[in-house]
Amino acid sequence: MSFHTENGDSSMLKTKQMEAYVVDNKNQKLTTDNAVRVSSTDDSLKVGERGPTLLEDVHFREKITHFDHERIPERVVHARGSGAHGYFELYESMAEYTMADFLQDPAVKTPVFVRFSTVVGSRGSSDTTRDVRGFATKFYTRSGNYDLVGNNMPVFFIQDAIKFPDIVHAIKPEPNNEIPQATAAHDTFWDFVVNTPETAHMVMWLMSDRGIPRSFRMMEGFGVNTFRFVNAQGKARFVKFHWKPMLGVHSLAMDEAQKLSGKDPDFHRRDLWEAIERGSYPEYELGVQMLEEEQEFDFDFDILDPTKFWPEEIIPVKIIGKMTLNKNVDNFFAETEQVAFCPANIVPGIDFSNDPLLQGRLFSYEDTQLSRLGGPNFREIPINRPVAPVHNNQRDGMHRMTINPGPVSYFPNSIAQNSPSTASREEGGFVHYAERVDGQKIRARSDSFRDHFRQATLFWNSMSAEEKKHIINGFHYEAGSVKDKSIRQKVVDMFANVSPELAKAIAPGLGVTAPINVIPNYMKSASPAVSQENTIKSPATRKVAILVENGFCPVSVQSMTEALKAVNAVVETVSINRSVLTGKDGMLLEPNKDFTTTHATFYDAVYVPGGDHVSALAQNKDARGFINDCLNHYKTIGASNEGMELLKATEAAVLAQNLLDAQNTPKVFEGMVAIQNSSDLQPFFAEFINQLSMHRHWSRPV
Repeated sequence: MSFHTENGDSSMLKTKQMEAYVVDNKNQKLTTDNAVRVSSTDDSLKVGERGPTLLEDVHFREKITHFDHERIPERVVHARGSGAHGYFELYESMAEYTMADFLQDPAVKTPVFVRFSTVVGSRGSSDTTRDVRGFATKFYTRSGNYDLVGNNMPVFFIQDAIKFPDIVHAIKPEPNNEIPQATAAHDTFWDFVVNTPETAHMVMWLMSDRGIPRSFRMMEGFGVNTFRFVNAQGKARFVKFHWKPMLGVHSLAMDEAQKLSGKDPDFHRRDLWEAIERGSYPEYELGVQMLEEEQEFDFDFDILDPTKFWPEEIIPVKIIGKMTLNKNVDNFFAETEQVAFCPANIVPGIDFSNDPLLQGRLFSYEDTQLSRLGGPNFREIPINRPVAPVHNNQRDGMHRMTINPGPVSYFPNSIAQNSPSTASREEGGFVHYAERVDGQKIRARSDSFRDHFRQATLFWNSMSAEEKKHIINGFHYEAGSVKDKSIRQKVVDMFANVSPELAKAIAPGLGVTAPINVIPNYMKSASPAVSQENTIKSPATRKVAILVENGFCPVSVQSMTEALKAVNAVVETVSINRSVLTGKDGMLLEPNKDFTTTHATFYDAVYVPGGDHVSALAQNKDARGFINDCLNHYKTIGASNEGMELLKATEAAVLAQNLLDAQNTPKVFEGMVAIQNSSDLQPFFAEFINQLSMHRHWSRPV
């Protein structure tokens, strides 16, 4: 099987392979699973019109039996997810560092499938709860499948995988009442935290804005664990993987995230789907941090400790390629639900380290697929099937799909001349890195893993003033929901080790006492790379609502729409109802949404154009509430000419006083943009788009 095309593009390989399994029912006759045509599927076979149903109704039995068994066990964690297909392009050959085949030739595009997910909630939970997000990528490479299984945070709660059942049991709904769903805001989680100080760093990330991303398209991905690159000469280097979103790293406001859980629990799933459908393909650059083996002990943290990250300022991230997601799934169950990721799925050129969390993950992921997907042949499911040919001596097991002729299913053999045979390293065979390991069997942990607070402090120091406020608010809500006051006190006492400033700030919200005799932490170092204040800012794919009613200014609406679409932003008109509206010059406009079918939380910004329609909007509580939510969620708010009158009728009125002198020229105050008495709105549109690109205006006093 050849993987080379004339232009070196192999990105369509997986798509073409999947096409063999796609069934188009259009204009076809209904059949049973055995391809027998069905004459009726509305009524079961009975004795008379009102008699009992007959057991011989095979169509009824097949239909009901399939329905009764069509659910499979959901994932223990990462149950709620969304997936998409795409491809990976290499910027430059990495042959100096690794023999991994998909990292050799920039001319070859490697097909990928990515699944984003929450961790704690069930399949039916909400997208926008405060949680870690999974970011798992399956590369369908020419030498087999490689799975980069990561999260949107670079560290983890625990250092050793043997504690994984404990952290999951603690954060899941409590077993006596199955409450609460999909949240850390309860006693058992925080009880585990205060009794497991190694969680401190990860909890800081979780309480930060990283716990409530704006979208899957605007969050980072991290491999979390330490791996190895191994080149063709057998030289190894330690490596960590990063996905950097091309749109930057952005988050929701906490109140906004909580409202979205009710308004649209599918917010992130819908955002990903719609972006791909309209051609705004999510893009992420792949970066690697690499260390020579002799540098293993050069730092004040253990590079194998999964509760620590490698600060980018001292170990730079080398950007090596880009991933583009350009195709939605055809069937959610067959692809997103049945895809099986495992960190053990590696290819020659990538190997493991002695990271104790990674070592356990190598077993756990594989083990759970055996139960969830019905046996050892889950790799033959189309979404999991490699594009590289598979040759082995496996023949049996549940759901076996491959038909292998001949009597031989063992090695060595002479009947088949030792086919299939093993491959040497030079022939592409996987050879584990020959690391020398000496030691006694012992249940213990290295002393280099004992520092649980220094990097948590580093993270706190790296946050802007506004980001620190958000962390404090996160603690207030999540830990403040704990019923046991002694646990709340222990939370404050524990995080005083991270920052006395933090402990003093969260204590009142938890209703407990701030520690008095805390030794001040004088650590001042920071890692600017972890602050979202320093991320990429762009108006691209941002969603803007234009509020309209009868009497709107058509020129303002049309010109703003054109300006926003020119920077690849998304525009929707929103009105009191869906009836066709008439503009000042008689132009007819059918709104995209009304205040019943949408909400301010669905948008990144709002614009109120001028016109006679403003008085109707100002008298409508939903229109006023729309502006109020945008204000309180720190979003860009724009008003031109008469549009200012709506702002004056809302909670934005006080701040809008700073915009009253915006005569003939745009004026900006805390993300609010206005212009009055002007027929030339182009400067206003330019400033509105500039403010939109900032994502949120966190310093706004609300």
